[in-house]
Amino acid sequence: MTSTLQHMVRLVLPGIALLLALSRTILAASQPHNVIYAINAGGDAHVDSYGIKYARDPLMGKVGTESDYGKQLLMINRVKPNDELLYQTERYHHDTFGYELPLAGDGEYVLILKFCEVYFNAPNMKVFDVVLNNRHMVVTDLDIFSLVGRGTAHDEYVYFTVSRGRLYFKEEDSEIRGGKVKLEFLKGYKDNPKINAIVLIKGYDESSLPRLSPQASEQQQIPEPLGDLQNNGAASASTGSPSSADGDTQTDSKSKNRKTSGPKQPNPYSLDESSMMLPVFIAIGAFIPLLFCLCRL
Repeated sequence: MTSTLQHMVRLVLPGIALLLALSRTILAASQPHNVIYAINAGGDAHVDSYGIKYARDPLMGKVGTESDYGKQLLMINRVKPNDELLYQTERYHHDTFGYELPLAGDGEYVLILKFCEVYFNAPNMKVFDVVLNNRHMVVTDLDIFSLVGRGTAHDEYVYFTVSRGRLYFKEEDSEIRGGKVKLEFLKGYKDNPKINAIVLIKGYDESSLPRLSPQASEQQQIPEPLGDLQNNGAASASTGSPSSADGDTQTDSKSKNRKTSGPKQPNPYSLDESSMMLPVFIAIGAFIPLLFCLCRL
């Protein structure tokens, strides 16, 4: 009897090991990139069409103002419908603000900064810089409308290397403290800095990085929401105007007057986990009859 049991164990163990390996493969495939940090600025958690999981903005109620003004637009150019949310919500501030990004040891990194101009209808209205680790000017004089127009997604890719406690960007380097680097959006003289979403990836494959769809040769115009037509004049006026949707220097007033965006989005994680584990359940179901047959030997 003992020898039979030992024989059964020897037969079953490889099957269990196979199931565990399959589970690890499925879990790894659910996150196609080695994402170290991802947040949906000014919004809640979200999973994009690439499978990247964005956490809720950690600055909620702490620094600056979160806005979903972009949801008034009928669409966001260059992205799939599921990814529009990342460009509809944003965080802005009437002063310099930023996030602390965790690192995962030495290696090659790419930082993806997502932007979308959802209010201004002319260039040179909102211009600001982005600084990494208190030293490196990674984006200078960013004018989103000038680059892509209104209601159109725009991504900035920042490549850097971490080695032996130092960050290397182009010909510059700086010290890393506490395993984190600071990402700052600098207040300039033309309206206020903003950010829609942030992704930090380590050990990337350049060919598989998430990319926006090519922009049309002629910029597609986004239809104005009815309530916004009367504000076009204000949008092209002084950049410090209190009427600016993402440039309001009066934070409390802006929060009270911000238009609601309809019903709350469903939590994407509730759907993601069940679909991700389905192949594991199928594999277990297929293994049970095999185990039953072995027990009858």
